[in-house]
This record gives sequence, structure tokens and C-alpha cells, in this order.
Amino acid sequence: MEALLLGAGLVLGAYVLIYYNLVKAPPCGGIGSLRGRTAVVTGSNSGIGKMTALELARRGARVVLACRSRERGEAAAFDLRQESGNNEVIFMALDLASLASVRAFATAFLRSEPRLDILIHNAGISSCGRTRETFNLLLRVNHIGPFLLTHLLLPRLKTCAPSRVVVVSSAAHRRGHLDFTRLDRPVVGWQQELRAYADSKLANVLFARELATQLEGTGVTCYAAHPGPVNSELFLRHVPGWLHPLLRPLAWLVLRAPKGGAQTPLYCALQEGIEPLSGRYFANCHVEEVLPAARDDRIAQRLWEASVRLAGLRPGENDEPDEELQPEDPGAPCSPNTPHPEEPTVSEPFPGPRNSPDLSKVTHRIQVKTEPEPQVS
Repeated sequence: MEALLLGAGLVLGAYVLIYYNLVKAPPCGGIGSLRGRTAVVTGSNSGIGKMTALELARRGARVVLACRSRERGEAAAFDLRQESGNNEVIFMALDLASLASVRAFATAFLRSEPRLDILIHNAGISSCGRTRETFNLLLRVNHIGPFLLTHLLLPRLKTCAPSRVVVVSSAAHRRGHLDFTRLDRPVVGWQQELRAYADSKLANVLFARELATQLEGTGVTCYAAHPGPVNSELFLRHVPGWLHPLLRPLAWLVLRAPKGGAQTPLYCALQEGIEPLSGRYFANCHVEEVLPAARDDRIAQRLWEASVRLAGLRPGENDEPDEELQPEDPGAPCSPNTPHPEEPTVSEPFPGPRNSPDLSKVTHRIQVKTEPEPQVS
């Protein structure tokens, strides 16, 4: 009996050590009040995104939930208004798998919202499910869609600087390898899905790095954030139903709750004084070194150029915001006290490209960053 109790105590002690050192996330600090500021959080109807949006709303921000499902997005907006006591939480439709939907969202947002201070790319998929597309669906949703959305909203971010872009990545980026000869080929089978997911997360890290280089001196900073091992819908979404009863208790024990997973993205969005670390990768609310492939500026620039093509950006699109897309009564667009217009209706798919800022025409500058080589055990 004593041996049994001793064994149970050792197991419990080991679990506590693992939980508090590897699973439990440090709480986010940062800016206390966000009144008068606007944030967009993609994929925010559940999981990490919803917890991120909740914290932003509690701090007083106007929060736009950019989600694919109208029903789930509006339900989440209602929940967040109730929980936060902040009535400025709204839903707008965004399907990152559709470039037309991304453009429609940007058009509706720029016409209705005078500010954009925080853009958090949280939405993502880990599998294609039963969907069969003629393109790499994981890369489209996890990278190309966010790339295009950033491009279209960048003028507003610049006008409201200092502002931030946060790209939710993953430690899976370490397994990624970008093959530019087959970057957008359809993904078939679970092995290709695992590889494509890791590649898309590597693209997230390289995108944040190159975006920081492109935007140096503008007041817009950007960060890649790893939320940690999280017990969210993404974990069980594509697992066979019969395995759910077995995996749910295990996930509850060894994975973070969505609130814990939201802490590092919130840190990157809110923490003061991290501007010099723009373009870097964060985990557990501190900067973390990445492998050479994730800090190769030549690969980052090549990915940027490929992304411009895959996002359908035209050379004729300019760097200035389209006057037609300004709010009807913009006033002082980035005064924190600017009142917001009526809540926009859900955006509908936009049939074609509009004039929008062209990140592809920004001069490329390759900078050698003095980061130490990571220690590989």
C-alpha cells in the first residue's frame, strides 16, 4: 500500500511539474485600457480566438470578429458582449479560403471602421477534411488569406500607428520546408496534410519577419506567436468521432485551455516595449530563437514574391487607400475618441479586385539580423 501511495505521489508530482512548466501559460499583461482602439481577430468564434477577443473587449477595445460562419460568429459576438460588458463587439464575414471574401471583408471594414490598431491572424486549419480544392487549402487559409488581408488593411494600420499585426503560428513550423515548385499544389492524404500544415506555419514565421522588414519606420510592428499546446477545436476537428471520448480527458490533462493559448498572442498585441523585436517569434510570452530556415531572409523574400502572385495582387494596385473605401464621416480617422458608425452588415463576396495598397511594390531590403545560432541538442 505504501508503495502504491508513493507511486501515486510521484506521478502526481511529475504531472504538477510538467503542468506548471510546460502546459500552464503565463498571464498576459500589457496595455490596461484599449478604449478608443479597434482590433480585428480572425477565427474568433471559438477557442483561442474567442478568448483573445474576450480579453481585448474587457480592456475596452472595439472588437471585430472576422469569422466564416454567420451563425457562430453572431452567437460569439453576443456571448462576448455579455461576458465583457462591452457592446462594441461585432461580427463580419470572412472566409480565408476565398480571396473574393477577403477582399469583400476589407472593403466592408474600410468603409465602416475609421480605425485599426490591432490585427490578429488567429484563424487556421490543420486538415482539409472532406474538402477538395484545386489549390493548397492549408496554405490558402493559414498564410495566403492573411497575407492578402494584411495588404488590404495596411493603409489603415499605418494611419493609426503605432499599431500591430500578430500572426498565430505554431512550433510545428520547425518541421516545415517550403518547396516553391509545388507551393500551391492540392494536398491529399493525412501525411501531406501534416507536411502542408508545418509548411504553412513556417510561412507564418517568415511572413512576420519579412513584413517587419518592409514596414520598418512606419510605426506598424508585427510578431509571430506560438500559443502552445492547446485543447481547442483544432485539436479534435479531424479526429474520428469514436476517438473523442478517449482523447478529451487526455487533452484536458496535458493541453492548455484556450484562455491559456491566448496569452502569447495577447502579449504580442499589447505588451509595451517590444517594438524593437518586430518580426520575431514569441512563445510563452517571450521571444524565442528559431531555426535557420525560419530566419532566412532570402527565403522570406522569395515567399513574399510567391504570396503576391498567389494572392492575385495586381501591379497596378497602388500604396494609397482608395478614397471610395473611406468611412462616410471619417473625421479624425485615428483619434481614439472617434465615434464609430452603425454596425456593418455581413459582407458578401466581392466579385473582383479593387484598388488597394500594393505591398509587392515596396522596395525589398534584405537585412542580416544578428541573432545567435540556436543550440540543437
